[in-house]
Amino acid sequence: MSAQNPIPRPAHAALPRFPGGTSLSHLCVYDWETHDGLHGGSPHLHTVSTEAYVVTAGRGAVHTISSVGSAVDELAAGSLLWFTPGTVHRLVNHDQLQMQVIMSNAGLPEAGDAVLTFPEEVVADPARYQEAVTLPSKGNEATRAAAARARRDLALTGYEQLLARIQTQGPVAMQRFHDLAAALIRPRVADWQQIWEHNVEAETERTRTQLRALSAGDGAHLREAAVIRGEPKPEPRLWGMCGRLQTWTGQVSS
Repeated sequence: MSAQNPIPRPAHAALPRFPGGTSLSHLCVYDWETHDGLHGGSPHLHTVSTEAYVVTAGRGAVHTISSVGSAVDELAAGSLLWFTPGTVHRLVNHDQLQMQVIMSNAGLPEAGDAVLTFPEEVVADPARYQEAVTLPSKGNEATRAAAARARRDLALTGYEQLLARIQTQGPVAMQRFHDLAAALIRPRVADWQQIWEHNVEAETERTRTQLRALSAGDGAHLREAAVIRGEPKPEPRLWGMCGRLQTWTGQVSS
């Protein structure tokens, strides 16, 4: 078929996923000042998802607490940093820090996979945690910004308390926070399992099926080839934990 008579295609399609349910968003890190003189977002960890930062502009740093202790990694355009579940991370913005954020297990971070480092008494109480983590669904941008900033400040308070406990108690302090995080998200895991099966397992199984077909000499799935263009969702950006988030919808190129 000639270029003048292309194959008809639907106007819209879901953005494709890689095996692992990988998702992508663009992050402009908050430049809000904190009481320790830095600027940035809310410290938190993910309970099942691996995350990567691909820095596209500006300068900053990420402060982490992992199995090897606390660390600071400087970030600039071109930096790439990965961290696995359980790593507490705090983004700091030195100068207009922006990045692409790559997440595994698409759907799970949005469903509450992230646990913010609120003080222990808040993380240990599901009702208090939910109240602290939830931003208002109504109100203008200034109202939502104030709520996001208050959430950040509470997470930073708990983060500093956690660091102090690690200095005096060692790894047992981090183990306790991990246990609290696991207990907090436990009631959601059954729902997460369904999300995982629909997103991650389904995409992995799709690749398995294609490999089996190719091994039998069957390339029928290649005839479904398509080009899908991501279109930014309308402004305003989402109020994320670390900054303003831009996500995309899919549109099949004609």
